[in-house]
Amino acid sequence: MLLELDCGNTLIKWRLLDREGRVRDRDMAPDLVELQRLLGGQEREIRGCRLVSVRSADETQVVMDQLTSWLKLHPVLAKGSQMLAGVRNGYADYAKLGMDRWLALVAGYQLCRRACTVIDLGTAVTVDFVNAEGEHLGGYIAPGSKLLRSSLKRHTRLIRYEGSLQGDLLEPSPGRATAEAVEYGCELMLAGFVREQLRIGRQLLGDAMVVILTGGDAARMAELLPGECHVINDLVFEGLALACPMEAD
Repeated sequence: MLLELDCGNTLIKWRLLDREGRVRDRDMAPDLVELQRLLGGQEREIRGCRLVSVRSADETQVVMDQLTSWLKLHPVLAKGSQMLAGVRNGYADYAKLGMDRWLALVAGYQLCRRACTVIDLGTAVTVDFVNAEGEHLGGYIAPGSKLLRSSLKRHTRLIRYEGSLQGDLLEPSPGRATAEAVEYGCELMLAGFVREQLRIGRQLLGDAMVVILTGGDAARMAELLPGECHVINDLVFEGLALACPMEAD
C-alpha cells in the first residue's frame, strides 16, 4: 500500500491507497503518533510513502526522519519546480509558491486541460489562475472562514458565543443576535471575495474557464456561487501523485 501525507501547519491529512490506487483509509492527525494509532497496524502493509509539506525545512525534516524510522523506508517529498505536468509556475521565484497551492493548481489543470480558476477554501483561501496553455498567472491569498471568525473573537471583547450556524445564505437576512451577525457576515464576506475572484478570472481567462473548488468549505461555497463549479476534495493529493509518481506495491 501507499501512504500519502499532506502536512499542514497544524494537522496532517493522510490517506492510504491500495495497489489499484483506490483509497483504503483516510483521516487527519495532529502528529505522527496519532497517525500511527489511527492506522491500527496497517503500516505493516505500506510499501511506499510520499508527502507534501508547508512546514519549515527543519520541521519537515523531522517528519521525514520520523517516517523513515517508523516505516523502515525512505519517504518521497514533493518539491517546487518551474514546470510540472504541463504547467509553468507563475512566481518569479518558483520556490516561494506554497507546495499545496502548486500541487492543487497543477492537478486542477490536468483534470480539465483548459483555462481554470482553482480555489482552495481551507484555513486560508488561495486562488490561482491557469490559462489554456498551462501558464500559471498568479493568484490571491485571504483568510478562510475560521480565521475570519476567530479574528473577530480574539480582537473584540464583546463578541463571544459558542457553536456555529448553518443558515441559508442564498437569501440572507441581517442577524438578530451576535452569533447570527458574525456567522452570516463572515460567510457573506467570504462568498463576496470568491465571486470577485471569478470576475477577475473571467477577465483573465474568458467566460469558458473551469472553476474548481477544494478544501473544507468547498461544497458549501459551491451552493452560493453562480454557474457550474467542480468540487474536488483530494486535489492536493492528485497533484502529489503527479509530482511523486510511485507504485503502491
